[in-house]
Amino acid sequence: MKALVTGAAGFIGSYLVETLKNRDYEVTCLTRKSSDLKWIEHLDLKYITCDLSDIESHADEIEGFDYIFHLAGVTKALNERDFFHANAECTEKLVRVAAERGAGLRRFVYLSSLAAIGPSRNGKPVREESPALPVSHYGRSKLAGEKAVLVYRGSCPVTIIRPPAVYGPRDTDFYVMFKMIKKGIFPFWGRCLYSLLYVEDLVNGIVLAAESEGAEGKTFFLSDDMVYTNEVIATEISEAVGSKVIKIRVPQSLLPFLAFLGQKIDKKGIINADRMNDFRYANWTCDSGKAKDELGFCPRITLREGVKWTADWYIIHRWL
Repeated sequence: MKALVTGAAGFIGSYLVETLKNRDYEVTCLTRKSSDLKWIEHLDLKYITCDLSDIESHADEIEGFDYIFHLAGVTKALNERDFFHANAECTEKLVRVAAERGAGLRRFVYLSSLAAIGPSRNGKPVREESPALPVSHYGRSKLAGEKAVLVYRGSCPVTIIRPPAVYGPRDTDFYVMFKMIKKGIFPFWGRCLYSLLYVEDLVNGIVLAAESEGAEGKTFFLSDDMVYTNEVIATEISEAVGSKVIKIRVPQSLLPFLAFLGQKIDKKGIINADRMNDFRYANWTCDSGKAKDELGFCPRITLREGVKWTADWYIIHRWL
C-alpha cells in the first residue's frame, strides 16, 4: 500500500508515519522546505517538497496513492486569515487535486478536531450529529476544512476524524501544562470537563478508519471514552512529574489579559487570544460510541499510563 501523509513532521503525523511503516506501507511525506524532520528522519521515506498552497503545481505527484492522510494545518496563528488559509483553503486545494488525479485512491482522511463542533452546550458529550457551533477561529477554520472535504465525497472516498485534546511524547501544547505543574503551579478558573486521547490510540484509530470500507463518507469522534476534570488531569501530571502543586485561582475576567501576555512572550504559543475563546467554556467532551460500534475502535492507553509515559519522555529529553 502507498500512502501520502501531510503534516508528517509534526507531533501526530510523526506517529502516524511510524505506524504506517510498521504496517509495511510505502510512505511519502508532503513537507515544506522549512519542515523539521527530526522525528522521522530515521525512517525509510519518500518526500514531496512543496507548500500545500501550491499543490496544484505538484498534481502529477499526487497520483498513484492508495491512501492520503491530511494532517497538516495550524493550531496556532496570529489572525483569522492565517487559520482559514492553512486549515480550509489548503485543504480544499489538496482534496480537489486528490479527486481529480487520485484514480484508485481508497481513502482521503482529513484530521479535523472537536473544536470544529465546539463545546458541549447541554452537559452531554457531543456526537457526530450535534450542531456545529465552534467558538474560535481555529474551530471555525477546521469546520470549513470539513465542509471543503465533503464537497468532494461524490468523487473522492473521504473520512473525517475529530479528536479531542491529544497528548503524548513530542507534544508541545500539553507540555505547557506539564511545565507549569512541574513548577508547582496549577492555574484554575473553575471546574472544566475534557475528553482526551493518547496519541498512539489516535493514530491507530485513524488507520482503522482509513482501512474500513464502512467508514467512507463518514465522520467519527475518537476519544478514550472517559471524562476528566481539569483537577484530575493536574493531579495525574503532578504525580507523574513528582511535584506538589498550588491551585492558583484565576478569574475568567483575567483570561484576555493572560492571552495578551502569552502572545507577547510567544506569538504562536498555546496561550493566545483565540485559545482563550475555548477556555471560556467548561465542557469539551465528545462521544466516540459511533467509532466503537462501526469501526471496532478500542483505545488502550489510560490517562495514568499516558501521562506517565509523556512525563518520562519530557524528562529524558530534558524538556522538564
